[in-house]
Amino acid sequence: MKIATWNVNGIRARQGQLLDWLATEQPDIVCLQEIKASIDQLPFELRDVEGYWSYWHGEKGYSGVALLLSKALITAPPVTTHPDFDFEQRIVCTTVPSPLGAITLASIYVPNGGKDYEAKLRFLDALDSFAASEARAGRLVVFCGDLNVARTERDIHERERKPNQIGARADERALLERVVSRGLVDVGRALDPDNDNLFTWWAPWRSLKQRNIGWRIDYVLASSALAATARASVVQREIGTSDHGPVVVTFSL
Repeated sequence: MKIATWNVNGIRARQGQLLDWLATEQPDIVCLQEIKASIDQLPFELRDVEGYWSYWHGEKGYSGVALLLSKALITAPPVTTHPDFDFEQRIVCTTVPSPLGAITLASIYVPNGGKDYEAKLRFLDALDSFAASEARAGRLVVFCGDLNVARTERDIHERERKPNQIGARADERALLERVVSRGLVDVGRALDPDNDNLFTWWAPWRSLKQRNIGWRIDYVLASSALAATARASVVQREIGTSDHGPVVVTFSL
């Protein structure tokens, strides 16, 4: 099972890139963030992506998230849900089958906090409560997306580190660590523990993406039983013109 997450930063600007990437990469599950479009603004090719069940949850000018689920993996149209704390189209969930049992899958875009930092903290706190509830119920979970928090200083290039900057504050990091503590594994870091240049987002200036001077803020967080089957995690920095690169994780399920 190949699961990918990608903040496309405007799906209409990245339509061709997404479709070309899907044809080449052929992931089973795709979680998208910052689609910045409602369903009626999308061309047919995106409303009904060939080979995928497509679910778009967004509005023009807002964040928005999406799920693309391979029809080879899921034979019937999936049911999607939203936790009570969803606002501005920031999280969509579904259930996907696996040999280990049903998986609660979520595509998530955490507020960056620049305009309303307290809203970011509230969202992370609610996400933790959701993760705790799933853990208590014994459900397998995969949370994918742009969580807009670098877990540690090593997840920010040394040239980008600044005192008290949003995305690296102690309170937001503590909330993200609480989420991870609910039986989840940060798969990218678990598979590449010694890489100090593992980044997923690069500010769109001074050729920072090309120079790999960035932040690691896009994650695949999986229940430990699922994470134990992960055999590869790759950040595809060279793909597309978004300021984020796709993160692709392959599980041996």
